[in-house]
Amino acid sequence: MKTRQDLQKAYLDWAGEYLWHGKNKNKGIGIFPRKGSRVRALNWFGTFSISGLSTSSQSTSWKTEELELFLPFKINDTLNVLACWTKGSGSQVFGYIGQLWKYLQIHRSELSGPKTIIAGDLNSNSIWDKPDRWWSHTDTFNELGAIGMKSLYHLNTSEKPGSETQPTFYLHRKESKPYHIDYVLLSPDLIAGSALSIGAVDMWLSFSDHMPVSFSVSS
Repeated sequence: MKTRQDLQKAYLDWAGEYLWHGKNKNKGIGIFPRKGSRVRALNWFGTFSISGLSTSSQSTSWKTEELELFLPFKINDTLNVLACWTKGSGSQVFGYIGQLWKYLQIHRSELSGPKTIIAGDLNSNSIWDKPDRWWSHTDTFNELGAIGMKSLYHLNTSEKPGSETQPTFYLHRKESKPYHIDYVLLSPDLIAGSALSIGAVDMWLSFSDHMPVSFSVSS
């Protein structure tokens, strides 16, 4: 049986550069490529304001650094990747998918480029759309689709949003509460030859409420 020390050494032998974004060392987004790969954070910062409103409320404008959690990076000087873990609370109108919608308004130009990937836990699905929110899951994915970013899972399976048959998350680790809330979106030039798989519940549920989502692209 391998010990924790054995596993740690194996990882350190494998690992190379890394990136981390979070409020502490235990909760955040980590990017851990294998040794020999190059990874660097991208300097994506900006602001956005909703115009045409007769209000001076500060809620009509926002900055990149106020949104949680997003880590844009470049891997091997080739692929631009936006790693996401959208967050929110009951008091946030723009929680979860609303955070990605806000991020998109600031960084639409960067996300419209070639060799671009959006990946992560969006805590969202079209089953939770609300008709009075233009930043709902469906609307946000439609905006992403308008710049060419498509969900790899839905391209591979031809399933409709909200009718996914392969869950990526089990609430409270209960198989009776499955949801599809983790996504990979690709720019048009990366779609051909791409593939995606979701970890099996009987293998992974004892480790996490989220199943691993693995994908490959031909860059």
